[in-house]
Amino acid sequence: MGIFIGVTAKNGGNALAKKKTRYVCQQCGYDTVQWLGKCPGCGAWNTMVEEVVAETPKGLGAGGVRLGLGDAEAPKPIGDVVTEDLPRFSTGSPELDRVLGGGVIPGSMVLIVGDPGVGKSSLTLAACAAVARQKKRVLYVTGEESTRQVRMRADRLDAIADTLYVVSETNLDTIKTHIENVKPELLVIDSIQTMLRPEIASAPGSVSQVRECAAELLRIAKTEGIAAFVIGHVTKEGNLAGPRVLEHIVDTVLYFEGERNAEYRVLRAVKNRFGSTNELGLFEMRESGLVDVPDASKLFLSDRSDESGTVIVPTVEGTRPLLVEVQALVAPTPFVPPRRTSDAVDIKRIQLLLAVLEKRVHLQIGACDVYVKVAGGIHIDEPAADLALCVAMASSFANRQLREKTIVFGEVGLGGEVRAVSQAELRVHEAKRLGFTGVVLPQKNYEQIAQEVQGIALYGAATLGEALRLAMPRG
Repeated sequence: MGIFIGVTAKNGGNALAKKKTRYVCQQCGYDTVQWLGKCPGCGAWNTMVEEVVAETPKGLGAGGVRLGLGDAEAPKPIGDVVTEDLPRFSTGSPELDRVLGGGVIPGSMVLIVGDPGVGKSSLTLAACAAVARQKKRVLYVTGEESTRQVRMRADRLDAIADTLYVVSETNLDTIKTHIENVKPELLVIDSIQTMLRPEIASAPGSVSQVRECAAELLRIAKTEGIAAFVIGHVTKEGNLAGPRVLEHIVDTVLYFEGERNAEYRVLRAVKNRFGSTNELGLFEMRESGLVDVPDASKLFLSDRSDESGTVIVPTVEGTRPLLVEVQALVAPTPFVPPRRTSDAVDIKRIQLLLAVLEKRVHLQIGACDVYVKVAGGIHIDEPAADLALCVAMASSFANRQLREKTIVFGEVGLGGEVRAVSQAELRVHEAKRLGFTGVVLPQKNYEQIAQEVQGIALYGAATLGEALRLAMPRG
């Protein structure tokens, strides 16, 4: 006698629902049905991890909500869209406000990325306290520390406020409950790699968890009008850990740069939907936390040296001129090949400028070791610093000092020509404010601003050789 066992299907008539798995790259998010040693998307090795995929039935969106028009906004002519100034509130830090574009916008999501120990948590906790002192409710969610550890840091930073709430939690469902209860105007998640959604069968920090948690936090921020700060980890190469889609989800991406043992920190915006991506914020790390540096040029030049190989270059970050000291040391070496070392300028750029010096100015500098440093740990990547780098290396090679109290800027071409750069007048005015008496600049910039700028000597140069003669006059 046979026994029949009936099975009631719950998923579209299928007797047994099978879990589907895919292999997802933890660097770029590329997925495939089989394991691969090398990711076809980003080329990384051994980054494919098996993850369970929960399929959403057709017609349903995230969370099983049926898709349809409902209360969705209907398309309208772009001329009928109402524009208004977005209300911003201050973080209490003028430097952070500058990088954000003037302050924090309700409903925006900001991703802050940096090396371990650079000061991400200190910066955000101090900002939380400043916002809470404006009678706004703030919720600080930590997944890496206990609330006691956060309190100890808050005591050191003087970041105690009545409306600043802190909780140690990683479950996103529980965090959503806390958000509903506290109703914050500013939310901080430290860090996104520790958050998890229980319905996703993968470990915290995986591509699926990071992507889905970030998307859900963005939905909460937009629908509830909550400004959200999300802290992210970086890889050993200095890039954002996890899928690149995370940078596309958020409104603003800020990179916090600086060595752990260095005195200064630099905050840069690489993406900002509500402001410029060219602004730069400077902070000084002290025992009491991060302190804004409002006049960075004066601070960087306080210990300036007049030795050969030292040049002052005016850089511009967004609307902010910044005078920094470039130092070069060129010395003969018996080793082959000679060394090229710099922690603030791209080595390939230094090699290119050395080739121009040897070919166009006939300096036999190719057989020498070259070391380039920028005071304060600032990284320089704009073309306007080309001429200053060339002058610094030539000055060290010839062991000749520069013209006294003179700055240098300009772009150098492969033919040895000195090309014009933008915002030349802004650079010159900053040098004049700080007491400099001379400027070596491109000839075209000289012709443009010679009539407008008074009280400082301008030396226009059309070629690299002419610039070297003007910057290092004989006798």
